[in-house]
Amino acid sequence: MNKASNNDEAITLREFAGRLGDTWKYVKKKWSVILIIAIIGAIAGFAYTFKKTYYTATSSFVLEENSKMGALSQYSGLASLAGINLNSESGLFQGDNILELYKSRTMIEKALLTESEFNGKKQLLIDRYIDFYELRHKWKSKDQIDQIDFKGDPAKFNRTQDSIITDLCDKFNAKVLNVKKLDKKLSIIVVQVTDKDELFAREFNNRLVDMVNNFYVQTKTKKSYQNMVVLQHQADSVRSVLNASIGGVASAADATPNANPQMLTLKVTGQRKQVDVQASSAVYGEVIKNLELAKIALRQDVPLIQIIDKPVLPLSNDHIKKIKGVVLGFFLALFISTSFITLKNLLSPAKLPGQTKRHE
Repeated sequence: MNKASNNDEAITLREFAGRLGDTWKYVKKKWSVILIIAIIGAIAGFAYTFKKTYYTATSSFVLEENSKMGALSQYSGLASLAGINLNSESGLFQGDNILELYKSRTMIEKALLTESEFNGKKQLLIDRYIDFYELRHKWKSKDQIDQIDFKGDPAKFNRTQDSIITDLCDKFNAKVLNVKKLDKKLSIIVVQVTDKDELFAREFNNRLVDMVNNFYVQTKTKKSYQNMVVLQHQADSVRSVLNASIGGVASAADATPNANPQMLTLKVTGQRKQVDVQASSAVYGEVIKNLELAKIALRQDVPLIQIIDKPVLPLSNDHIKKIKGVVLGFFLALFISTSFITLKNLLSPAKLPGQTKRHE
């Protein structure tokens, strides 16, 4: 039984090897069909090179935040044994929330409503985008919108203006804007803007990065800054009171230049002013100390944002040269057509090795 089985297997392998030879002969017979398909592929590759080129503007920067643990850091190891994590910080911009901030409607709207110079002419980014894609013509024929203007206060925009900006924000998040971290363990953030308009892609990328980073810094330091402003106002007020008290002491002394030492009542006014000076000086010293501490806290709260790369012209693009498109289209079509004809002939049920024996 084993010898018979080995003989059958040997015959099957010989038949399959012969089948490969027959397939090669069959492929050579079909050379004209394969060549025609390859030529069609070359034409398709050539036509593909005429498609609109998409440009990608890329910015990258490092974001580093200062820890506020201070003296608590020395107890973090002991606290971790008790299941308490003292090193964790929570906030609006922790983790991946900063990435979502880039995709927010507010940030995209602010970037679109900024003005940049294109070919020597100042223009809103949103107007540049609308003109490049001829959206006003589409709106006029479809929605009967003849005139639309985005200058002025965004808070006073009408329903149509808000609707257009919302649609653009959705489109940008879906197709134009890509924000990501190179690695979850790293603090390097990459912002990419892809569009057919090379100048718009670069300007929008720059504006968006500036808008978000400035908003980030202002929000992170808002509480510390407000605290510093209040302390500065208090210091100025106490300083004014102190100056007035010092002036009062001098005025009281001038009012009685040769006072009778026996008349104690003549000294009351000056002594009162002197008490005011001492009290104001103590308060002023404490306020100044707190003000300096507030300034230090403000400097510590400012996050470090260091730009690594900014988009420069010419931007990277997906354009394929005509010769490359023809060659790639030709050989891709050649490979696919040859593989299809080869597999079709090898796997043909009527010609598979051993097929005749099974029928018998």
